[in-house]
Formats: sequence, C-alpha cells, structure tokens
Amino acid sequence: MNREQRAAVVDPITTEVIRNKLEGIANEMELTLLKSSFSPIVKEGLDTSASLFTVKAETLAQACAIPVHLATLIPTIRSMIARFPLDTMKEGDAFILNDPYCGGTHLPDIAIMTPVFHRGRIIALSASMTHHGDVGGHSPGSLPPNSTEIYQEGLRIPPLKFREAGEYNETMVALLRQNSRLPDTLMGDLNAQLAACNVGARRLQELADVHGADLLMAIFDELLDRSEIMTREALCRIPEGTYRYVDEMDNDGIELDRRIRVEVAVTVKDGTIHFDLAGTSPQVRGPMNCVPSGSQAAAYYAVRVLTDPTIPTNGGCFRPVTLNLPRGSLANPIEPAPVNARTSTIKRIATSMVSALAKVLPDRVGAPAAGTLLVVAFGGNHADGRRYIVGELIAGGSGAASGLDGVDVVDTDASNCMNLPAEAMEMEAPIRLHRVALRRDSGGAGEFRGGLGVVREYEILADGVTFTHRGERHYSAAHGLAGGQPGASARSVIRRADGSEQVIPSKALTVLNRGDRVVVETPGGGGYGDPRRRAAVAEDIANGKVSASAARAAYGHAG
Repeated sequence: MNREQRAAVVDPITTEVIRNKLEGIANEMELTLLKSSFSPIVKEGLDTSASLFTVKAETLAQACAIPVHLATLIPTIRSMIARFPLDTMKEGDAFILNDPYCGGTHLPDIAIMTPVFHRGRIIALSASMTHHGDVGGHSPGSLPPNSTEIYQEGLRIPPLKFREAGEYNETMVALLRQNSRLPDTLMGDLNAQLAACNVGARRLQELADVHGADLLMAIFDELLDRSEIMTREALCRIPEGTYRYVDEMDNDGIELDRRIRVEVAVTVKDGTIHFDLAGTSPQVRGPMNCVPSGSQAAAYYAVRVLTDPTIPTNGGCFRPVTLNLPRGSLANPIEPAPVNARTSTIKRIATSMVSALAKVLPDRVGAPAAGTLLVVAFGGNHADGRRYIVGELIAGGSGAASGLDGVDVVDTDASNCMNLPAEAMEMEAPIRLHRVALRRDSGGAGEFRGGLGVVREYEILADGVTFTHRGERHYSAAHGLAGGQPGASARSVIRRADGSEQVIPSKALTVLNRGDRVVVETPGGGGYGDPRRRAAVAEDIANGKVSASAARAAYGHAG
C-alpha cells in the first residue's frame, strides 16, 4: 500500500510504540550475543552486532552496537536473499556469509540471518554479525597485516545454508571447525548468533500476534518513509555545495614507507548527499583495502553524524545517499585483493566524510578523532598443547569541538568496541598486563583539548607467541581545527628480553618470547581553537594530562 493508504490504517501512537518495541528487540538480541558468546573479543570487546530487516533487506531496527557491522549487514542480507529467494525459505532456516566479495566486510566477521515467519508468511529478517577469534589464514586471529591476497586471510564463506528447517548443515559445521584454530569457540559464537536471531524472530512473532502481520508490515514501511523524509529535510538544512577533505594513512603493511591517500568530495544538493572517493589511492598490495560494503558503512555513519540525531535510524535514513567508488581503488578493490585491515580504512574514510563539512557545520563537526583502532593479537599453545588466541582493540582520543574537550581513549568513527580487562586477557594467554595509563600530552592542544590516547604494556610469559600489530597514525596525526593543534602520533615498541628495542612501523607480524615486552601508545584527537585561549591548563597539569613543559610550549602557560 502507498503512504496515503497507510495513513488510513496506521495511527501515530501505535507507530511510535512499535518503533520503540523494535529497537528494544534489537537490543535484546545484542544482549543475547554478549551473554552467550564464548570469545573474549565479544564478551569483553563487544565486537558483535544485531539488526532487524524488512523483507526488502532494508534496516528496520538496529542495536546500539557497531556501525560498520550494522551497515555492512545490508548488502550481506541482500546477497543472501538473492541466492536464496524468500519463497524458497522455510521456518527454521538460517543462512551464513563472510565473503567480502559477496557483500561481507572481512573474513572474521561472519553474518547469520534467519527469516521471521508468522502463520506461514515471512514478515521480516533477523540478523547478527560477530567478529570471530579465528577463521584460518596464515596467522592466529586471521588478521595478517602482511597478506597480499584474500586467500591468505582465512576461510571464505559465500551465501550458504547454516541450518535447514531447524537442522544444522553438518557438512558446513565440519568444514568450519576444520578451518579454525579455535573450533569450539567458533561454534560457540556462531550458536550465540543463531540464538540472538531466534530471539529477534520470537519477539517479532509475538508482536504480529498482537497487532496482526498486515498492520505490522505497514508500520514497517511507515517508519522507513518517515526517517527518509526527516533525513532529506535535515540534508536540506546543510548549505548546498561540494566539500572536500584529504587525509593520509601510514602504509599497507607491505610497502611500509608508502603513504596511502584518502580523498573525499561530498556534494549536498536537494536533500541528497553524494560521496565521491575518486581522489583516493588505487588499491594497495596489503590488507588495507576496503570493499564497497565498508565504504558504504562509512557513508551511512557520516550521514547519521551530520543530520539530526533524533531521527530514528533505519533504512530510510540511507535512501538519500549515493557513492562513487572507482573500481580498483582503495575503496573498491578488485578480487582477490586482501581486506582484513579494512576497519582502519573505513574509520579514516568516515572521518574524512564528516570533516569535509566542518566549515559549514561548525556546531556539528569537531576536530578529527585519532581515527584508528589498534588491533593486537597474541597466539600460541599452552604447555598442555591447548591453543590460545587473544585479541585486543585499543582506542585513541576523540577530537575536541567548540565548547568541548575530546574524550580520552574512546572508540569513534564507525566502530564501537572496548579493550579487554587485564583479567580477561591473562586468563586466556601467558601475558601479564603491566601498565595501563592515559598518554600524557597526546591530545592536540587547543582552547578545547583533544582526547588523550592510552599506554598499555604487555609482558610475555612464554616462548613462541605469534604477535600481530595492526596500527595507524604512526606517521600522521589527527588534524586540529579552528587553530587547534594535531594530536600526537601513535608509537609502539617491542623491548626484547636481551635489552634490544624494535620500533613497530605501524604494522607487524612477529614472534615474542619469554621476557619480551610490548609497549603501545595510541594517538590523541585533534585540538579545537587557539591554545592560548585555554582556561583549564592548570587543571590539565594537576590531572597529569598535560606536562609542565608542554603547557609552556603549546599553551604559553607559565606554571
């Protein structure tokens, strides 16, 4: 039915009740994931997401989770229903996919989707995506920073059936287990995803029992149309024009001295927004490439940042968005280019998309954040032969804005994860976490100071530990804004037991032994405004966030 016909049967109060219920269902799915998963990166790092979709594969409601996952699920679900049309699905079916070249994002992120039936009819789709601790490939954790083709990164799963009419595809299960270093953990997390999808399906079925499937699906359409209208109205309030931003990434993990260009042109016109990445570098040899689903996720995140935050987030918000992603570029690589480090690229693309509009939206856009999520992974065997792999996601500081300091050590720019508590890491692997501290002087100086990065120091307690380090911002810094200064660059070193020191050039894959230490220092966010106007320098010094020498040099503070 069209919007006029819906108006006769859909009242605004019921619509709003249903909207809140849908968001509650998505968040209940997310809680199921966090409480049921096996791996620390999910239970503690929160690297998992859940969402509901219409039968047309448009986002209906999403959990408070990870924008990269939530937006990437859109092409993932489309790929699944293209391979398995809705009229062929049965109750109890579940589908699986992780291949970036089939709509996925990178191989550790596996999506599970189930159709939601009500009285024999599919009324919606329930989906989840989780970062899995290991899906094969040539390094523990499946995040090799030096891969040169996707075949080195792990097991590729095209759209396939994980369960059929409630029965597991045992061939699929055997294949998955055989290709993971942690098969029990892999299956535990996949079953948690299935449980979350089943929770979403049950709650939607209960909702259809109360309101009727026809009314419910009419409300789904109304919610999407309403968010589209509100988003277009918000875009109309942005001055029309084309706005550009350029940033630089460290390297691709292979050519360590070659920087990577990210260039975005944002055109706002007639309630639409277009992101053109034509100036971005060609695809690279290493795994920093980002398939279109990731570039799209960055754009959808940017639109939600640039428009009214009170607009309910669903597929209607994304209808005014278009992209130009040149084939063979960093933002649209040609298969079999490696892509496992795409998070760093998505974050930098998202930052650039938002920062392009800083001059025309000074009340909404602050200085850039650190714009990186340092990934470290440790893998090996315990003395009894059991394998372990433990990964950690470490944030930097956010950028300052007019009237606001940046936030210290917070994940930003299309991701939303947490580092591991020391206890969680030390229970899993022979590692002792010696130090966790704010990184003094890392926030960009300004009238409003950028958020600080963090210092984390690990001691290795066994020999033969494979260590993956996937960093960014080692050779470039988050820009300041309106006279603010850049944040500090990142720095990581390995201090060997023999006293030697190895500086990590942003990306590394190496072996650590007993007594070695790894010290990582994440970057800070950019500052905002003239540092000489800052009123809180003495407080910064007292809190240990700014040193006395930096206060004199950057702020002209005498004390």
